[in-house]
Amino acid sequence: MAGAIIENMSTKKLVIVGVILVIFQVFSFLVGGLIAPSPTSAVHYLATKCVDVRKHHQISKWFMPWGPNQCEKIRDFDEAMIKQIKANEIVFAVHIPLPNSEMSPWFQFMLFILQFDIAFKMGNQIEEGAVVTIDVSLAYRDDTFSKWTEMAHSIEQRKLSCNFSTPKTNENEGRHYECDLLPFMELGSVAHKYYLINMRLPVNERKKINVGIGEIKDIHLVGIHQNGGFTKVWFAVKTFLTPSILIIMIWYWRRITLMTRPPVLLEKVIFALGISMTFINIPVEWFSVGFNWTWMLLFGDIRQGIFYAMLLSFWIIFCGEHLMDQTERNRFGVYWKQVGPIVFGSFCLFIFDMCERGVQLTNPFYSIWASDVGTELAMAFIIVAGICACLYFLFLCFMVFQVFRNISGKRTSLPAMSKARRLHYEGLIFRFKFLMLITLACAALTVIFFIISQVNEGHWHWGGYTVQVNSAFFTGIYGMWNLYVFAIMFLYAPSHKRYGDDQSNGDLGVNSGEEIQLTTTITHVDGPTEIYRMTGKESQE
Repeated sequence: MAGAIIENMSTKKLVIVGVILVIFQVFSFLVGGLIAPSPTSAVHYLATKCVDVRKHHQISKWFMPWGPNQCEKIRDFDEAMIKQIKANEIVFAVHIPLPNSEMSPWFQFMLFILQFDIAFKMGNQIEEGAVVTIDVSLAYRDDTFSKWTEMAHSIEQRKLSCNFSTPKTNENEGRHYECDLLPFMELGSVAHKYYLINMRLPVNERKKINVGIGEIKDIHLVGIHQNGGFTKVWFAVKTFLTPSILIIMIWYWRRITLMTRPPVLLEKVIFALGISMTFINIPVEWFSVGFNWTWMLLFGDIRQGIFYAMLLSFWIIFCGEHLMDQTERNRFGVYWKQVGPIVFGSFCLFIFDMCERGVQLTNPFYSIWASDVGTELAMAFIIVAGICACLYFLFLCFMVFQVFRNISGKRTSLPAMSKARRLHYEGLIFRFKFLMLITLACAALTVIFFIISQVNEGHWHWGGYTVQVNSAFFTGIYGMWNLYVFAIMFLYAPSHKRYGDDQSNGDLGVNSGEEIQLTTTITHVDGPTEIYRMTGKESQE
């Protein structure tokens, strides 16, 4: 009786395979924790106040905060009042990166957060619902003597959310408000060495533009980009894993096609899972080092969405195909109630991503968090996604519990078998249960490591080594999913070995009789494994 490798492989060989997978899993965590640096770096920038005294501001001019062609600067707004410089003539300039440095395509992306230093004044307080209007331009160049080339220009609005903890009295004038950080800009590639940001805060009292926003003292930017060292390690991991999954996927499907029967739904879904894993593994990011592909962040989100949607659907079908209470099986339409919400949720997340990163392809200053409606919509998406993830995990645990309970019920037929036969089927049940527990552990570890990466400082000190926890999370979890998909395709591939082939003729005669009896009562349904066929016959009965 032929089956899958998980059934017919000897326990010794199966343990060896498991140990090898565990070693690779530990190695994937160590690569991120000990070799790779932190995934991202944050750089603080203080905007320089430049003075634009030209009469016609429409003429393009870029204001450099430092260097040979630096702008005329003022220290603060008190100096501007003394020199009778108007607010519309002040330009906040930020050069990226800091002096004596340059950006690199290995940084992959740039994300900027904005924060205002606003002083409290009795006669100029922040009004309720105050909105700051920013006229911002972005330019780039690849050497220190070329002219700046405009990359983007936009007029953006950001709602202030500030709190003044001390009493609003004359004695407390000059103290700063505590203002929330504001989203400012996101670039999907870092193709140039130098960037320049020029910001204006135009004032128009008649149109109520930048009125009632308090006395702004300074503008701070925090730039976040991916570390080049982490990028190289990440690319190397993906380059190594791509052929591994591709080879096992081709090998798996070749074994399926060599069988006399057509592939069942479970085998098709396992193959589809391998395709989605290969799709996310292909290291197309290597091209982003040489090309200005600003859509790589969006493309990466789409690839991850496809994989996770396929993974969630696979778990549902994987458990469902082993339940004994189904009247039908081996048909995708049976699972539309479970898979449909997964597909719908993935589509909603895709629309949400397009609403932000899709727009940022043409306007890097756009943010869905900049408006009240956008913020509420984004928060609703995050909350609903979190609730759905928890409900899905609970539903998956419930399905696994049902599978365990139903398969354990088949133990009542085991005492009638010979000892060798009974041990064989007890071993099959144990192996399948163990694989299901590994599945739940993979899902749980993803959530646990994500929480750990958010609450810790980003690194631990272990002896003379510094362990980068966030990097270990990225490489470890990514390696875990690859190893899981690898294991599923390997263990559920059809085996060329038949149970009983290595037994003596006398034993074989006894076991054959039991096998015929078992086949008569259990194995009428064709499928990849004995457990699968057992549950299939039960559903028919």
